[in-house]
Amino acid sequence: MTSLETAKSIVKILDEKKAMDITVIETQELTVMSDYFVIASGTSNTHVRSLADDVEDAMTKLGVEIDHVEGRATGWILLDYGCVLVHIFQPESREYYNLERLWGDASKVDISDILTED
Repeated sequence: MTSLETAKSIVKILDEKKAMDITVIETQELTVMSDYFVIASGTSNTHVRSLADDVEDAMTKLGVEIDHVEGRATGWILLDYGCVLVHIFQPESREYYNLERLWGDASKVDISDILTED
């Protein structure tokens, strides 16, 4: 599975589990730590943890193992899939850290064909 396929698989999982404001940015030209960031929000700490668990479980079923997890007890959980870093926030934390602005030079990936309409 390529890194873009991994990112899009994660987007599908997050979308199915009602994550909000899902964004994918391409970071491979800007850093060696990843090719893509998948950024999403949950509605509460419980929803954020559930989204992270669902991504981890579904990706394992697809044969993609997680390298590392950070922040399970906070409003920001990071799932490290090597080439894809998944950031799942509570809305307040996402607004505060504003990764989209911080990584403003990164290109956004069009995921409109993946996301379901509300």
